[in-house]
Amino acid sequence: MEKFLSFIPHYTRLENVLNDQNLACLGDAYVNFIYSIALSKKKDEATGAKVSSSILAQALRKAGLRGFLPGRLDRHSLGDAAESLIVYAWIHGAISIEESVATLLSSDNAAEAFAILLRQAKERLSFNPTAFAPTL
Repeated sequence: MEKFLSFIPHYTRLENVLNDQNLACLGDAYVNFIYSIALSKKKDEATGAKVSSSILAQALRKAGLRGFLPGRLDRHSLGDAAESLIVYAWIHGAISIEESVATLLSSDNAAEAFAILLRQAKERLSFNPTAFAPTL
């Protein structure tokens, strides 16, 4: 996948991924896609859905990633950061579409399910270890 999407930068710091607005745009489509598949499987019929920024912002906080971002960000910006990390993990082979859907199906609480997905993404990607010093 990385070769196919060679225009995506390779980051060594988590903060760079979370703040990449271009990734967030692509991540928006990807996150809505995996969420729609998960809902379709739950309902046993095809459906499309959009994940709200507030769910993704909650998930980012629950995953312990809020400290890697600047202060005073709104829900939309926090949601963008979550979308960036999730799609970046998929592009770099850290998590598959199938695993993402299974993770989303693992909890009835969407924010909790996305938090699990965000933690998995962070843990599986190779970042500079010194980058993991969240601001408090």
